Amino acid sequence: MLIMSTPTDDPAISTSRKRYEIAETVLRQNITDGTLPPGLVLLEGPIADILQISRVPVSRALQRLESENLVHRFAGRGFLVGPAGKNIEPIRADIRTFGLAIPAHADEALQSRSSWERIYNIVEADVAGCVVFGQYRIVETELASHFNVSRTVVRDVLARLMERGLVRKNQSSHWIAGPLTAQTVKDHFVLRRIVEPQAIAANASGIGRPALMALLARLGELERLDPVHHAGSIEEVQGLFLETCVLSGANERLSDMARNNLLPVHAAERLLRRLGLPSDPAVVTELRLIVELLLRGAVTAAAAMMETHLESAANRMIAQMKIVAIIPGPSQTAAYLTRVQE
Repeated sequence: MLIMSTPTDDPAISTSRKRYEIAETVLRQNITDGTLPPGLVLLEGPIADILQISRVPVSRALQRLESENLVHRFAGRGFLVGPAGKNIEPIRADIRTFGLAIPAHADEALQSRSSWERIYNIVEADVAGCVVFGQYRIVETELASHFNVSRTVVRDVLARLMERGLVRKNQSSHWIAGPLTAQTVKDHFVLRRIVEPQAIAANASGIGRPALMALLARLGELERLDPVHHAGSIEEVQGLFLETCVLSGANERLSDMARNNLLPVHAAERLLRRLGLPSDPAVVTELRLIVELLLRGAVTAAAAMMETHLESAANRMIAQMKIVAIIPGPSQTAAYLTRVQE
């Protein structure tokens, strides 16, 4: 249940403020007044859904709250409410059940955002779910009709998908998604091997030791499990590793480049998992070695190990995509996506 506060003249919440600042203010107020209890696991996705914004401003808001010691990272996905070092037990519950209070001014400010953000995540998921199977055309008028938005909004969405490498325009100026092939995966991994080891080296001094220790504990826990029991956990811990060691640095341009390049790779990984192809447990060991090197201050060695890990990851994904090549494509896609015969 959500609680909508009555309008106030509180200057802390203004329609002119950035979305991450508004999200930060809303979360801070709900933490300090006890609505969100110590130990509650905060995940970007559910918070973004409640506030009806994308995950990026939520991620930044949580990082700022972490700097205030109102939330902290732990050996799992997301953040825990409360300061670090208190051995708070995680509470894994739906945040919607806690009656999150959203002041009317905050809600008004968030809902005044550009219309393209309202549909972007859905379109991105629709596109990412089919590109492994081939090439699809996106018709602007059909996309606009599907979401009941203007073509201006549709073009904003498609422009941002193009920035992230998920769609492109062909010679006929048609919007095309895919195909995500073994060669395009290789291309993305070439860029990953250039960018991500450098990001680790650049970020190393700013990564808190508690965050690395928590990540190491989580990786060690997964290594001790029978691989059959942690199929979904590998993707989770990979995301935690990337957020902690690669994407959270002060160099925002480097982080943005790495994050955008990861979008098609993650889309392919999620689809491979949905098709029943397993994650390789070797990933966990490779990431553990990188974290151990960072904890020892061996930054150059950690960056080199990251490059080795990415080379192995590329080979594993390409091998699985060869298997997918013989699987029929999805029987149903979003109405605005039309398969292009190649």
